[in-house]
Amino acid sequence: MTSIIDDSELHRLGLNVVRIEAEAVASLAERIDANFVAACRLIHACAGRIVVTGMGKSGHIGGKIASTLASTGTPAFFVHPGEASHGDLGMITSKDVVLALSNSGETAELLTILPVIKRMGAALISMTGNTASTLARQADVHIHIGVREEACTLGLAPTSSTTAALVMGDALAVALLEVRGFTREDFALSHPGGRLGRRLLLRVADIMHEGDEMPAVEETGLVRDAVLQMTAKKLGMTAVVDDQARVRGIFTDGDLRRLFERGGDVHAIPIGQVMTPGCQRIKADRLAAEALRTMEAKRINALLVVDEGNHLVGALNMHDLLRAGVV
Repeated sequence: MTSIIDDSELHRLGLNVVRIEAEAVASLAERIDANFVAACRLIHACAGRIVVTGMGKSGHIGGKIASTLASTGTPAFFVHPGEASHGDLGMITSKDVVLALSNSGETAELLTILPVIKRMGAALISMTGNTASTLARQADVHIHIGVREEACTLGLAPTSSTTAALVMGDALAVALLEVRGFTREDFALSHPGGRLGRRLLLRVADIMHEGDEMPAVEETGLVRDAVLQMTAKKLGMTAVVDDQARVRGIFTDGDLRRLFERGGDVHAIPIGQVMTPGCQRIKADRLAAEALRTMEAKRINALLVVDEGNHLVGALNMHDLLRAGVV
């Protein structure tokens, strides 16, 4: 049966859900206690992997917790407790730590596999809303995630309880991330296909133009020579170098426009007179994200790449960063 609810009531209902779940999360602060620390230590000392398990909505939250742990330096995977009792228990070894989620702490599928987990010697951490439950009492470490009420108006659908479990899982993952000294580069290694991985791992050397693709003209040449280089290499600029290929400056499309505005003769003016000296440069081993920051900060569209001796080794522009997915 569909009831008629006006807009103000829908607004009130939405706000009430946010308020109840926010209170549930806030109450977790007092649960970051000795048991939480013990769970972190147990997971950190694990010689195997973290096996997360749970039924229903707890299982969905458990899958996300396993994924977060795995992507932040703690090897983990999810095992469905129903499948576990039909063969998937073989995935668990005595070196593993099992993290079991159940709001009631009495989920039948979890209690069925509990004796086997104990017998094989795997450590058990439970996250429940009932400190007197079977799962809480049988665990090596129990983390209490009970909430005062569900946000569901019927008090039935897991809402506040699943939010609390998710936040506690994040707390474990982030604490362990710090304990392990996990870095941004480590994170990128497990996300190489995403934009974040490209931003964190890609280096200037991976995307720069080098060799014959590198626009360069000697400082004794004419503006005409620079224009030919810019046209051929299509980077909107050219490096200006000495006879040892050391960078002396840069000449860009903007420099060319300003020269035309002054009525300069590209066939007669030496490039050294109109180039921009002291231009921005970067080393080939620097991250492409650093090149992007430099371009944005200096409001430029291209960078010259040099070695320790200031010799030109490459060039790149904003379009290269765009194509590489860094922007």
